This record gives sequence, structure tokens and C-alpha cells, in this order.
Amino acid sequence: MTPDMTEQQQLAKPNRYRIEALAKGLDVLRLFDETITTLKLREICDRTGIPMPTAFRVVATLEEGGFLERLPDGGIRPGVAVLTLGSAALRGSSLVQLSEQPLRQLAEAIGETVNLGVLVGDRVLYLARLRNSDLVTANIQVGSTLPAAYTSMGKLLLAWQDDDELRHTLADHDFSRSPGPNAAHSIEELAERLRQIRRQGYAVQDEEVAAGLRSVSVPVFGHDTRPAAAINIAVASSRHDVASLRGPLRERLQTTADDISRRLRAS
Repeated sequence: MTPDMTEQQQLAKPNRYRIEALAKGLDVLRLFDETITTLKLREICDRTGIPMPTAFRVVATLEEGGFLERLPDGGIRPGVAVLTLGSAALRGSSLVQLSEQPLRQLAEAIGETVNLGVLVGDRVLYLARLRNSDLVTANIQVGSTLPAAYTSMGKLLLAWQDDDELRHTLADHDFSRSPGPNAAHSIEELAERLRQIRRQGYAVQDEEVAAGLRSVSVPVFGHDTRPAAAINIAVASSRHDVASLRGPLRERLQTTADDISRRLRAS
């Protein structure tokens, strides 16, 4: 930094290493998620602000590389190359690798679905999922995301955010579309639940994601004071009440989380 240039001016300078065409391609790929699986070219333009001629070339380039796929009706969706990259990233994650054995042992011992997730914006990204075939839920799999405000893992990870950070994280969240019968209907209601979660050190989801589904989640810590991830046990409400989640299942889950945390700190 030159003596006559402030830190703010330095940060405001354009990145001379930035490749604009690549940045636009990444912006297009980021449009797709669990809820937005297909878009038309005009929608891509509207959502990114990229002019139509440029968007056409970006999409065509990504399509040629297998990162996008064009459907007969003109829709555009992620291609196989994106899935390959995502799978490689997950397989290479030290968190996933270190968690695999403890999670598998837990799943086999209790016969219920076990998940590992991290917070990405206002959603929980599932990094590992060992599913009990009897659990009736949406088609959640590794790489899926769900709104953090309603999941036990999401609420647990949000509980470590202060009020200002929480409001920033959930600035675009629409509480009027709460999916389950017991879901929070405002950020104030959620914030009160999060304070209780932080005090007790674990989170319960009682038919907030969907009717008939409950779960309990505990944090996994690495070298930081904030959780590096969360793990949970998901069950059908017909098999387990909230008391069993808070008691025996949580205790088994906590033992697994402590094991994973030790592995992370030692890695």
C-alpha cells in the first residue's frame, strides 16, 4: 500500500487478477440450488444482470464443458461436471473424512438417520447422510440444503451468531412460508429459541421442517470457539417423542460429536 493511499481506497481498487468472463460464469452457476433447479436464459439475465448476448455465450461455454445442460423446452440446468466437482469436494473434505466412521457407528447403533451439516448463508448444507429407510422425508441427500431457521442443525449453528449477525444472515428469509406446524413465524420468535439453544448446548426440531419429523442436533468443534459443523439424529415423530430426543438419543449424539471434535483438533 502506498503512503498516500488509505486502506479503504486500497480495498476499493479493482482486482487486477479478476477474469470477468469467469466471474460471470460462476455467477450463473451460483443461481442453481435445491429450490432452483432449472432456469430459462432470460431468467438468468434478469437474476445476474448479465446482458443477453453475453449470457448466451457464457451459457454456451458452460454447456460445452458439461457444467450446464440445455433441455428440449429451453430450460437450463446444472450438468454432470458440476456434480462431479461437488462430489470430489465433499470426498476431499477433512471434516467429512474424519466424521465418517463415528457417524456410521452411531447410525448402526441406533438404527436412525444421522446427518452432518454446515451453515452456508441462511441454509444448512448436508455433507454426510446415513439414512434409515423408514424415515419419510423430502429427498434430502449429500449436497442438499434446507433453510437453517427450521432445522435442528441450522438453528444450532445460528445460535452462535449475535443479534446483528443473525439479522444479516436471515435478511432475505420469508417467515410467512414456514413449512412445518411448529416452525417460527418471525425472526424475534426464532431468536428467542436460539438463545435457549445456546444456553443448553443442543437443538431440537419438533415438526418445524415438516409434520411427522423430529431431530436433535449438537455442535462439532474444531480449533475455534464457534462450531465447525453440526450433527443430528432425525426420527419419525411416531417413533420418538421430544423427551427421548433430549435424553438418550442426545447423549449418544453428544458422544459422537465429542469423538469427531477430538479428531478435528488432532488433524
